[in-house]
Formats: sequence, structure tokens, C-alpha cells
Amino acid sequence: MNFFAHPTAVIDEGCSIGNDTKIWHFSHIMPNSIIGEKCNIGQNVVISPDVRLGNNVKVQNNVSIYTGVECEDDVFLGPSMVFTNVINPRSAIARRDQYLKTVVKRGASIGANATIVCGNDLGEYCFIGAGSVVTKEVKPYALIVGNPGRQLGWISKHGHRLEFDPSNRAVCPEGKDTYELKDDYVICLDE
Repeated sequence: MNFFAHPTAVIDEGCSIGNDTKIWHFSHIMPNSIIGEKCNIGQNVVISPDVRLGNNVKVQNNVSIYTGVECEDDVFLGPSMVFTNVINPRSAIARRDQYLKTVVKRGASIGANATIVCGNDLGEYCFIGAGSVVTKEVKPYALIVGNPGRQLGWISKHGHRLEFDPSNRAVCPEGKDTYELKDDYVICLDE
């Protein structure tokens, strides 16, 4: 084993866990899930079958990642945030063949107690504020807050609000990388 798992963690056969990943108390990793390298899976986390986590994904306590969810590298999932995977669940109707796919792109962060309604992809380096409810696609570098979630502005790879000058350029105060806003879409010019 090239990863750490607390003795109370349950790891089912048929899953793949990358080197240097840590899995903490009372977490359950289900079959056919794939967890990348250097991930940190907090306490009381459930990773359902066929879920994919990239490298360096941080999953805080009390998060359930359901079938249909894929997180790319460097994603942050805050404490008690929620993914859904069926758009119209009913207890008496089995809809296991109707899971909608949700992709969380590289570098995205989802705050504590946020809810991501299934079928809505989250763009690279977006930031979903604590308690927000995402009901539609999120653009790269977008800052989303509220219920329902609405875009409040743009954010850098380092997590700072971007202030665009008259030429539609912004510089991150921490990373010093430059961003351009064009047609309501942000790109990093330093990639």
C-alpha cells in the first residue's frame, strides 16, 4: 500500500487509490472508484462507485461524492458540501440508470455546505461560496454565491477577486498572473 488509510476507513475491492493519498476516519471508498495521487479524503466521506478524483484533490469532512461525479486535479471540496446525481429522486422509483454526470474542472473550489445540482459542470478555477446552490453551468474563474447561485465576479487561480482595467486585463495580487476578460469569459494569459 502506497497510501494511508485510517483503520476505521472501509476500502472496497476494485477501487484504485494513488500514491501518497490519505484516507481518514470512518470514510468509505466504494468499488470502481479511482482516486489520484496526493489526495486527502477527510473524515466521514463516502466515495460512490465509478467516481473519479484527479491528483491532489482535497475532500473535507462529511462529503458524499456520488456516482456521476468527476473531479479533475487540484479540486477542493469544502466541509459538508453536497453533490446530487439524480435530478428528480423518488424513494419508490429506482433511477440508478439516470445518474447525471457532473465534472468539476481543475483547480475549482467548493465552499462549506454548498450544493451542486447534478448535470452542471464547474469550470477551471471557479470558486463556489459557502452555502451556495449551483443550478447551472459555471464558467472558468467565476465566483458564485447565494441560493440560487449567481455570479458575483471573477477569481484568480490563487483565489483573489479579479479587478479588470479598461483594457479588460487583471493581475492577481499574489500569483502575478495576468487574466483577460473577453465576451464574458476569462482566460489566464500566463499558461
